[in-house]
Amino acid sequence: LEFDGAEEDSDLLRLLSLAGISALVLTFIFVSPASAQPELGADGGSSSGLTYFDFFVVKGGVIAYFIILLSVVAMSLSVEHLFSIRRSTIVPAESVRQAQELIEAGKYLEAIQFTADEPSMVGYVLHAALREAPNGFGAMERALEEAIEERSAKLYRKIEYLNIIGAVSPMIGLFGTVVGMILLFSAIHAADSFPRAQVVADKVSIALVATFWGLAVAIPSLSIYAVFRNRIEVMTAECAMAADRLLAAFKSPVRGAGPSHAAPAPGGVSLAPTLTGVGANEVQAARAAHAQ
Repeated sequence: LEFDGAEEDSDLLRLLSLAGISALVLTFIFVSPASAQPELGADGGSSSGLTYFDFFVVKGGVIAYFIILLSVVAMSLSVEHLFSIRRSTIVPAESVRQAQELIEAGKYLEAIQFTADEPSMVGYVLHAALREAPNGFGAMERALEEAIEERSAKLYRKIEYLNIIGAVSPMIGLFGTVVGMILLFSAIHAADSFPRAQVVADKVSIALVATFWGLAVAIPSLSIYAVFRNRIEVMTAECAMAADRLLAAFKSPVRGAGPSHAAPAPGGVSLAPTLTGVGANEVQAARAAHAQ
């Protein structure tokens, strides 16, 4: 039951480093001049000093700012998920080892109390299973499955906001495209002749910049959502596997066998009392103490 988190920590550091480098590169690009060629202003002169920030943000108007705000939300969620959806918070190896030692030593009351205080997913599902020990191994298995489904569904709902941002951002960008085209045709209709190129460019820029930011936010958001969804699937499977191995010691190899036929735990300690007799009393006492 060993789960090494060194590789996961290395991946986390690489992702954070990549995000930092990308932010620095974007900052450098946005503050640099957009073109070496001067742009003609409204009076026929040249207007210099325009940067990529002016072209890719300012010209996009309110819609571009709103999509950028969504990108900040998506980035914040991604950083939070990087630290919360990890093996060390879902299936911590140290917690699994401690629970295994308590179960193998026959310290069932301590095992129930330990799993009740353990905030990880594996602690939660083990506690749910151990509380059903007086009702038999079948009840323990059902409680285990229900607890895993409950916690995994909670994690899926947690990352669903990234999926929503990834799906909504292109729609907002499309809305900006429509707004830009409406403003363009309104300018053409209001003018006695075809409007100047600068006016056309200003209206079209709203459409194109909004589309750009919609795609720029949607693509990484959906990609990160897929990564976390796969991570949850893998870690949920690891949690179920670890819990099954720990609870396998409670299972009798003979269907319907009494305490004398129960499978011994590793080290020769019989676990039959956890289902009947004194063990059941211990579990009930632990449940009453935890309820208080």
